[in-house]
Amino acid sequence: MHYKKPQNQFRFCFALILCILLFGAKFAHADVSTSTSYTMLDPVLNAGGYGSSTSFKLSGVISGVAIGTSTSLSFGNSAGFLYFPFASTPVVSATAGSSQVALSWTASTGYLGWTASGYNIGRSTSSGGPYSYTSLGNVTSSTVTGLTNATTYYFVIVVKDAFGNPIATSSQVSATPVAAVTTTTSSGGGGGFIPTVTTGAKINISGRAYPMSQVTVLKDGQVIVKTVAGPDAKFSTSLTGLSTGSYSIAVYGEDSKGNRSTSFSFPVTVSSGTETNIGGIFLAPTIDVDKSEVRRGDDIVIFGQSSPESNIVVSVNSEQEIFSSVKSDNIGAYLLNFDTSVLDLGSHSAKSKASIAGEISPFSQLASFIVGTKNIVAVKEKIPPKGDLSGDNRVNLVDFSIAAYWYRRPSPPARADLNSDGKVDLRDFSILAFNWTG
Repeated sequence: MHYKKPQNQFRFCFALILCILLFGAKFAHADVSTSTSYTMLDPVLNAGGYGSSTSFKLSGVISGVAIGTSTSLSFGNSAGFLYFPFASTPVVSATAGSSQVALSWTASTGYLGWTASGYNIGRSTSSGGPYSYTSLGNVTSSTVTGLTNATTYYFVIVVKDAFGNPIATSSQVSATPVAAVTTTTSSGGGGGFIPTVTTGAKINISGRAYPMSQVTVLKDGQVIVKTVAGPDAKFSTSLTGLSTGSYSIAVYGEDSKGNRSTSFSFPVTVSSGTETNIGGIFLAPTIDVDKSEVRRGDDIVIFGQSSPESNIVVSVNSEQEIFSSVKSDNIGAYLLNFDTSVLDLGSHSAKSKASIAGEISPFSQLASFIVGTKNIVAVKEKIPPKGDLSGDNRVNLVDFSIAAYWYRRPSPPARADLNSDGKVDLRDFSILAFNWTG
């Protein structure tokens, strides 16, 4: 009896092996996360291998639904890439009315594949909860109704990803609904009616900056109040006597070395006699470098200040972003010696963000440097660029929004009137665009 080889099966196997040899090395790879205490290998394609320790074993990895996350029907693995923050914390404002509180918040900024798809409002009559939650869509404002006047309510905003998972939670903000006041006007004569006096609106602002640092608040591009943060970096201040209307509020901090943070800005609409609480502001860290040019292979020192004992993530822009983690000390200072041997020759920049107690700051401004053939000590720029309306030594969208507010309005501040002709028009925007830093 003659045995006939199954030629088709051999051809299929040969073709499969050839595909693996030709394409497998190109597309199959392992992602490696390292620290001083561990190394984790997370294969993109798992062909029967597994990871194990004395307490667990991982057999198989399902392709991730987002960077750093993989799931299966029986387990979820959220490790490796997300050892640094990935979604900013919303800043919440609460304005009380009669039996209601109007809430608004800044949009959460996702990172590395994470985006906000919606928000939950958490409500409680006790500080710190427990909260009852209401699910919302991808909106940044909502009014909670049916509340009891003279009762203080506490709110948090929870950010949800595309799968409904919570990825960030705001700081708590409070408000106390009050009954509407009816104004009665005397008609004169000896009637005896007592008129009700309505005072201006009040905005309370609180958050984190740097220990014992100066915090500046601007309204429509003008400095309104300056305050000093406490040793724990927390600050609070108020704007009073405001008329009914919409305002552009900006907040920035200045660290112990004179470096300013980026301005954190947000719009606020108030009515006379109301009180609005804005909480959860977490100013971005300051950042600086010790060299304007660094010889490739030498260290460049990246430093700044944030809240004490916070986790700082420094991102260095290269062909691929390179992340490093450091921790700020008890006065909020952080320092990273970055090895430039991993960078190509040319221009680069660094930025940082901070996280502590579930709060996550936005990224700092950019600190630029050149990787070259020599070391040049950085000289701090002391003159702000023309068009810097917010006072953060940058000309960017914050300054554009301030200029836009004063566009064709009477009596603009001198800083917004860039060509000093008594008005803000297209000529001023041209000057602002010429000095744009981003």
